[in-house]
Amino acid sequence: QLQLVESGGGLVQPGGSLKISCAASGGSLGGYTVGWFRQAPGKERELVAQIAPNSDTHYADSVKGRFTISRNKARDRWYLQMNSLEPDDTAVYYCNARTHAARDFWGEGTQVTVSS
Repeated sequence: QLQLVESGGGLVQPGGSLKISCAASGGSLGGYTVGWFRQAPGKERELVAQIAPNSDTHYADSVKGRFTISRNKARDRWYLQMNSLEPDDTAVYYCNARTHAARDFWGEGTQVTVSS
């Protein structure tokens, strides 16, 4: 069973940067789309960024130009570099792996708080 573990969350001031990571184990990610979702208090979980097996990327409009997703296929890890962070970016960030059949695997989440 594929397991995902996030790391790197924390508290950062507005305008600051943070990089979060996801490590996969227990299975192969061959052909999976991987990415990041987030959920703020009282809101639904939303897509932040995804990277496809061919390295095509997709970003939510709210993070375009500020966040960058990357992937190390050899190590089954992916990352989210977050720059120019805003208070509205405060949320629990979940890493996600999606199979060809649209089955989702999730990490347990890492808290990102943007506050002065």
